Parts: sequence; structure tokens; C-alpha cells
Amino acid sequence: MNGLPKPSVLEDKTLSLLREGYLFLPQRLAQREPPIWRTRLMLRDVVCLAGPEAAELFYAGDTVTRRGAMPGTTLRLLQDKHSVQQLDGTAHRRRKAMFVRMLVDHPTSVDDLLLRFRDAWIRRLPQWEQRGQVRLSEVAETTLTEAALSWAGLPATRHAVMRDARALSGMVANAGRFGPQTALALLRRSRMEKRLRGEITALRAGRRAVREGAPIADIASHRDCDGRELPASVAAVELLNVVRPIVAVARYVTFAGLMLHHKPAWRERFADGSREGLSQFAEEVRRFSPFFPFIGGVLTREAEIYGHRLERGQWLLFDLYGTCHDPRWFSEPQDFRPERDLSWQKDKSRFVPQGGGDATQSHRCPGEKVTVALIAEAVRLMTHEMTFDVPAQNLEVPLATVPTGPASGLLLDNIRRR
Repeated sequence: MNGLPKPSVLEDKTLSLLREGYLFLPQRLAQREPPIWRTRLMLRDVVCLAGPEAAELFYAGDTVTRRGAMPGTTLRLLQDKHSVQQLDGTAHRRRKAMFVRMLVDHPTSVDDLLLRFRDAWIRRLPQWEQRGQVRLSEVAETTLTEAALSWAGLPATRHAVMRDARALSGMVANAGRFGPQTALALLRRSRMEKRLRGEITALRAGRRAVREGAPIADIASHRDCDGRELPASVAAVELLNVVRPIVAVARYVTFAGLMLHHKPAWRERFADGSREGLSQFAEEVRRFSPFFPFIGGVLTREAEIYGHRLERGQWLLFDLYGTCHDPRWFSEPQDFRPERDLSWQKDKSRFVPQGGGDATQSHRCPGEKVTVALIAEAVRLMTHEMTFDVPAQNLEVPLATVPTGPASGLLLDNIRRR
């Protein structure tokens, strides 16, 4: 067992990462056997990994922490300080159990969200018909925002939906970027957190009521290991960590629409309203589409992987996109094939578009059940509830941009309700 040589400052690859985006790690790890590489990013020593063994290291117990693993702006826009992702051990599992109850174990919660999403989509169809042309990425974000706010127990007026869709989508769009738009996204997030703190405080004081089982009520009443309620500021952060990822599913919905365009046989297959194959289609959209390029972590103890010993405190990057597109783990990964029959429940170390491991015990995202269900429902809505054309446009997906999507946002026209 040996260590990897430490790279010099002159080997820093930050500019290459910014130029190459999603392909930065795959271009270097795909040719390495085993897939491990040490370099510097932002002048910081980092070990980059791909593959099932890397997933097991990242998501096994408390070997890897998320604290100190991502740039400050990325952390602030996506998870924020004091969130569940910044906790470890018993504290993490206690807080995580709240999310699992809401997003995985609750018998009707996901169905309730899907119903709200379906109703919001169908209600908007006449407007889309009148407009003549819509951008799928934008209308998906707005529709998901309404569904998420309503489901969470938050105001979902037209004004609130438009305002919060802009804020929530901006958090995701600017998480991997720097500049004026990132600063604006941070400002909008700060304002939204302030509004949510007010909602939490009013609920606890009895000045407002919500339906039983609404996520805002679960979060407002949650008690951590110390037996205390979450501070209102932390409760607001965790409420955002439920709502924001739902709106981020709009990126997958856009990719699903793109695949229905590229693979019309699947569009025809779902046109009769059949749900058979919808989940498999949604899961292949998640494997195939660029969503998160990688995830960061820091070792809490010495570890061994791929024949190398890594020291406590080592910064790690796990290549999510590359793992899902590597022929070592997926045959013909460049092909879109829903018949792979992938499932977030069955394969916890190879199929890792949003991370690996056990969602109840590790840092794996607890929202994959919701994500798959929303993508599948969006596909059903696009194929069974409506018809549309895809006009000539720029459908290139620039992999140098993080996060990415079709350059045009996927324009749809000639929309009709079936």
C-alpha cells in the first residue's frame, strides 16, 4: 500500500476545470486503471476518484465529511452552513431522518407533490397554447416552483411563484460560477431565507396554520439530538433544501423532453397514457444527462483505496458524471437505453447521478424517489396530455458549462392539449 505523490503548486488545474467542466475528471480518470489521480485545484491538494469503489468510500459511514469540501459560494447557494450536509455522525443521521420521513417513507407525501405538479402543468397548458412557443426549461421551473411551494406549505400566489422560481433556479444555475450573477443569486437566496424564517416563526407562534404533514410543519417541529427545535435560521435553510432540489428537477425534465425529441419511439410509446417503462426512462435520463459533475468530501480518518493510502484531512472529488458514462461500468454508455432498467434503489455504488450509498445512513441525497417520480410524471404529461413540435434551434449541450442544458432551453411550439 503506497501513497500518491503530492503535486506541486505549478500543477494546479483550476483553469482546466473551468474550461472543461463536466469532462475535466472523465478525460483524466477514464484512461487510468485504477481511476485515481492527484492534482491541485484552487492551489489545494485534491485526490480525484471514479467508480463503485470510490462511491463506497464516499458514502460508507462517517469516513468522508462534506465540511470544507466545496467553495464557499457553492456551499452558500446549495446547502448553506448548519445544514444537514454539514453534519456528521449521530447529528447527521438524526437530521437526515427528518428528510427521509418526508421524501421517502411518508405514505402519501410524494403522491401529494405529484398531484400538485400535474394540476399546475395542466392548468398552464391553455396559456402555452396561446403563447405559441415556450421554453421548456423555464416553464418546467415555474411549474415545479408552484408545486413545491404549495406542497411545502408556503404561499404559492402568482407573484410568489414568479419571484421564488427566479431565486430557486438561480441558486442552481450559479452554484458552479463566479461573477455578478452569482452575487445576485446569493442576494436572492438571502432574501428568501429571511422570508422563510418569518414563515417558520409565525407557524411556531400560532399566527399561521398549515395542513398536517406539510414539510414546513415537520421542519418547524423537528428536534435535533440536543432535544431543541432548530433555530429559525437553520429551519429556513433546511426548508430551502427541500424546495430548491424540486425546482432543480426542471433540468432533468428538459433533458427528458430532449430525449423524447431525439427518440420519438418513446414519445409514441407513452402517448396512450401507459406508465409502463416511465421509471426506467426517467432513470436513464438521470444517468445520461449532465447534472452534478462531481461531489467533494474530506477524509475524517486515514483510508485505503485502489491500492493507495490517503491521509486524514485529504480533500477528495468523486466523479459522478464520469462514473455514469464509463464503459467499465456501463456498456455503450454513450447510448440512451432505458432498457438498462436502472434504479436508485437497486444499484448504490455504480449508478450515481446524485451520489451513492444508503440514503438513510449516508450523505446520499434523500430526494431521488421524488426526482424520479417528477421526471416520470413530466414525461407522461408531455406525451399523453399534450402534443408539441420542436422547431429548429440550437440543441447543443455545452459540457464546459456547469450546470448545463440544451443551449436553447428546448423551445416547444404548436402546443395542443390532447
